[in-house]
Amino acid sequence: MDRPVVAVILAGGTGSRLYPASRSDRPKQFLALGPGDDSLLARTAARTGFADATLIATRPEFADEVPDHAPDAEVVVEPAGKDTGPAVLYATRRARDVVDGDPVVVVLPADHRVPGADAFEATMARGARVAADTERLVAFGVEPTRPATGYGYIEPGAARTAGDDGDDGDSDHCNDSDAGGDSYHELAAFHEKPDAEAAAAYVEAGYYWNAGIFAWTPAVLFAEARDTALGPLVDALDDPEPEPEAGFAAVDPVSIDYAVMEGAENAAVVPATFAWDDLGAWDALDRVLDPDADGNVAADGAETLAVDAADNVVAGDRTHVSLVGVDGLCVVAYGDRVLVVPKDEAQRVRETVDRLRERGEF
Repeated sequence: MDRPVVAVILAGGTGSRLYPASRSDRPKQFLALGPGDDSLLARTAARTGFADATLIATRPEFADEVPDHAPDAEVVVEPAGKDTGPAVLYATRRARDVVDGDPVVVVLPADHRVPGADAFEATMARGARVAADTERLVAFGVEPTRPATGYGYIEPGAARTAGDDGDDGDSDHCNDSDAGGDSYHELAAFHEKPDAEAAAAYVEAGYYWNAGIFAWTPAVLFAEARDTALGPLVDALDDPEPEPEAGFAAVDPVSIDYAVMEGAENAAVVPATFAWDDLGAWDALDRVLDPDADGNVAADGAETLAVDAADNVVAGDRTHVSLVGVDGLCVVAYGDRVLVVPKDEAQRVRETVDRLRERGEF
């Protein structure tokens, strides 16, 4: 593919489900969760070898710290934090300014864990080619390893090959074509985070996890977004003299998934060929850290003494935590804050943060 590729890393959120490690002044992308000392943002930036340039989209209060984690990337400062929809549109517009030629943009969240970079970079390059060759919005789908209720799902449609208008007649999971074209599926539907029964049915039906990773050309994204709630921002950014501040002021916070992807008629899904995990909540550490003999895991400098305690997650900044007679908990201590939540309720930490924000204590 002759067109340049720009990686856009979304690093403007705070990560409310990772409270109290993540706070209003200490967002999750700057934390080193899981194995290793590098921050989540630094690890994500290191995986952008497939791109000709890397942009990091963040909000003004985080912008000065970004170069400490990704010194080779260009920082795109959003006029206001309004979820991923406005952030993605603005960064996609800016991508045209940093490379020569009309780019393909690959959008990456900053908080994912991908153990091996080679398979990841190859899949991103393939998705970028599909986006360019088919003029579709591309979502990357991860093969589920369990019926997770904390992820959205993508229902694949007919299998196709880039450059071939024909249909191979089935919707089984596809691989790269021996004929040289890149394989993908039409995107039949997005499905919101399900309950346990629906999640099991989705996995059985061959649906993918929605990784929140996308690829597109600026022209295709702007065309799809123009008739959505993001339309005023599209108009402001597409003007010969762009007015991003006015455009941001004219739209409400909304995710790119909800605003554009879920209603897009011109979309595709490219299957991922790499190991993946979303480090979005404390129970995720159970999957990425080595447990002790009783299944307990500890992260980020925490020390643990367990007495008749099993299958717990402990995290903290140089904190000692003693566990006695408890199972299946997340115990998290950072600074002057402590969180205790059952692992299977870890997604509900966001409810605590909502209440703290109301009280001005987040």
